[in-house]
Amino acid sequence: MAAEARSPAPHRVWGEVGVDLDKPSLDQLVAACSLPVAVAGALMPDAHVGYGLPIGGVLATRGAVVPYAVGVDIACRVKLSVLDMPAASLDSEHGRGQLGKAIERETRFGVGAAFQKPREHPVMDERWDVSPVTEHYKDKARSQLGTSGSGNHFVEFGTLTIDEGASALGLAAGTYLALLSHSGSRGTGAMVCDRYSKLAMSLHPDLPKELKYLAWLDLNSQEGQEYWSAMNLMGEYASANHAVIHREVSRHLGARIIAGVENHHNFAWNETHEIDGRTEELIVHRKGATPAGEGVLGIIPGSMAAPGFVVEGLGSAASLNSASHGAGRVMSRTQAKRSFVWGNVRRELREAGVTVLSAGIDEVPGVYKDIHRVMACQRDLVRPVARFDPKLVKMAPDGEKAED
Repeated sequence: MAAEARSPAPHRVWGEVGVDLDKPSLDQLVAACSLPVAVAGALMPDAHVGYGLPIGGVLATRGAVVPYAVGVDIACRVKLSVLDMPAASLDSEHGRGQLGKAIERETRFGVGAAFQKPREHPVMDERWDVSPVTEHYKDKARSQLGTSGSGNHFVEFGTLTIDEGASALGLAAGTYLALLSHSGSRGTGAMVCDRYSKLAMSLHPDLPKELKYLAWLDLNSQEGQEYWSAMNLMGEYASANHAVIHREVSRHLGARIIAGVENHHNFAWNETHEIDGRTEELIVHRKGATPAGEGVLGIIPGSMAAPGFVVEGLGSAASLNSASHGAGRVMSRTQAKRSFVWGNVRRELREAGVTVLSAGIDEVPGVYKDIHRVMACQRDLVRPVARFDPKLVKMAPDGEKAED
């Protein structure tokens, strides 16, 4: 497949450019839609600039996968578990102390974070020889199972509020204690991206500089099949990572998980969509965007001081059955470090009733878009069924390099 210029494939945008979205993000999506393998695209209201495809970008291709349109942290995801402990556990210093200790003891944060005694999960019995990368890094992946990394990754407790008539989670209306986590496939996923994105670039040396991160792998090739298998393994591993965190935290507390929801982004799915009146199989990349097919449950977080929402997908064909994965950033990490100081932020958090165990100044509420505006921009993509309000937040300590 040559990389000659072509008119961009059809694409839709949720949100107003210059208000909700910046033009560079739209430019990145348009560039991605100009690839010869591109069929359709969409830009979610939480979008901001990324490598190749913007964060919040959706790209459908025919017979090809774009490693950087999947992203560095393959299969990064959000998982929410409702516990059978009272939500009032968050109201006292003693209760928050118990919950905080469970997070501190049962996961690890930071670049290279690992357990000296690895956690157990059946994912480590899968075939890790599907790629030289996964085979080489299997032991590292084992040691990092149940860890949370850095960047925008978190583990937090909060209240989940379910209104009357919202029975999608199988729970009665009320307020519950919930555990929410956000992380992905850790160091091994990053190594998979590194190897196969470089390989894709070497196979398409004719791509202009601004498109080099959009180099693709033909799924009929050995390289394409290797990456596809490794990506799917990283999906299973990332899911196991969250399962271990939630298992160990709830076990530490002596609590039972009574309901939950999980959804992932930074992935490519083989899906059937209608294009130009014809139904066909396509590879749908969602980089910082989540599946939102009809009836599909997911969760869209806000920030450490803003609510997140459990949502039900409405199945929008125009968005390729997609929705945002969060609120989305409004500034870079460098700009955030110049713009905020902890003294002012702590006052804001105190007023919101949020306790932060640790976090970087580049992850404070002010670096994120207004989640209510983001949700309003995609009311035709998802329907909120419950609201999560963070109360006790743990992220990598200040000064950690971002991995997201």
